[in-house]
Amino acid sequence: MKKFLIVTLLSFSSLINAQKNVYESDKFDILSEDHQMLAIIPFFTHLELEEKITEEESKKLEEKEGYAVQDALETYFGLGKKKKKFTVDFQNIKNTNAILAQKNITYNNIDTYTIKELSELLEVDAIISGNLDINILLSKGIPAEFSFMDYILGDANYGRIGIKISDGKTGKLLWKYENEINKKSGRNTADLIDKMMKKLVRKFPYDKERLKMKKNPKSD
Repeated sequence: MKKFLIVTLLSFSSLINAQKNVYESDKFDILSEDHQMLAIIPFFTHLELEEKITEEESKKLEEKEGYAVQDALETYFGLGKKKKKFTVDFQNIKNTNAILAQKNITYNNIDTYTIKELSELLEVDAIISGNLDINILLSKGIPAEFSFMDYILGDANYGRIGIKISDGKTGKLLWKYENEINKKSGRNTADLIDKMMKKLVRKFPYDKERLKMKKNPKSD
């Protein structure tokens, strides 16, 4: 019973912390009024592994981790009933990456393009991007062995993840969320994204229920 109470309190605390880590522009509603299609681009990854690897190997692994987050986000937004929860659609990442490749935009040079330029090329209204700073290969999974106290304390900090949404026409930052990655975050990239987005219940700006609450605040 005590363990259940502790975990419940920690889950509530985790939700509060998630809300504190959310930024939303005061111009979000105005700038996103006509948004219909968003593109998810690979996340910029900074990898610091304990084991020594060459710079070339590190770059390849960073690219792999960045694409893994892109894939996990598409899976989350397009999975079953979740897809109907949003006021916008999300461009198929195969199409996104194909268009980028046709324009000779790669993982290594995509950061030299502005949000406005990428939005025009991809023909979308906004861009979802982000940063991943990790000291493990998240796509391979977080180490399974840990004690109950590890779970409670969230020991073993594996890094941070930041996700942001930028308006295509203006390039302005509309929304951002940042959080630590530890043993409670998820087993792997897909699990991490799924848990992270579930924490942001009605905090994700394109959530239909959130929009209803904003229009009818007294109905909640």
